[in-house]
Amino acid sequence: MTLKDKLIKRIFDVFAAFFGLLFSTPIIIVAWAVAAVDTKSNGFFVQLRVGMSGKLIKIIKIKTMKNTALHRSSITTESVTSITNSGVFFRKYKIDELPQLWNVLKGDMSFVGPRPDVPGYADVLTEDDCIILTVRPGITGPASIKYKNEEELLLGQVNPKQYNDEVIWPDKVNINKKYIKDYTFINDVKYIIQTIRG
Repeated sequence: MTLKDKLIKRIFDVFAAFFGLLFSTPIIIVAWAVAAVDTKSNGFFVQLRVGMSGKLIKIIKIKTMKNTALHRSSITTESVTSITNSGVFFRKYKIDELPQLWNVLKGDMSFVGPRPDVPGYADVLTEDDCIILTVRPGITGPASIKYKNEEELLLGQVNPKQYNDEVIWPDKVNINKKYIKDYTFINDVKYIIQTIRG
């Protein structure tokens, strides 16, 4: 990815995130209130993730689960089924992702890129895999699209963490490396459209 690519990508992110927040703020407020009632807690889910250059960032989403301590390394049948009724709706229509427009606007994230992961994954990459940390993590991307049903996939495994660590994570790393090495702005637009279409 060239300096020009990064500049065009950032300009797009700023303008799209600004207008996205302008129009989606009422939706975010309503979703936050519904999630707060459903989970009996703050309707926002805030979690530390690994961002560009290995810097820790706080991502913001609409809370969709009663068990907000859930992360990929501790997925269980019980925790996955604790998704709230509103959470099912929010996830289906990507409403839970809307608050991340703020992350994009402030420069922590991009619309498209590797998903920001919990510590213990992206921050321990080595050698040429570290290229993933040279770009801002994204709300969506080729790996996110391929594994959009990741939780359901992990549910079917005897050892979800082992399957994630040995199969899904390495595949995501390879997909994200290819995304960065073969980057074009047109591909970003395609990934955004694919994500919206579901």
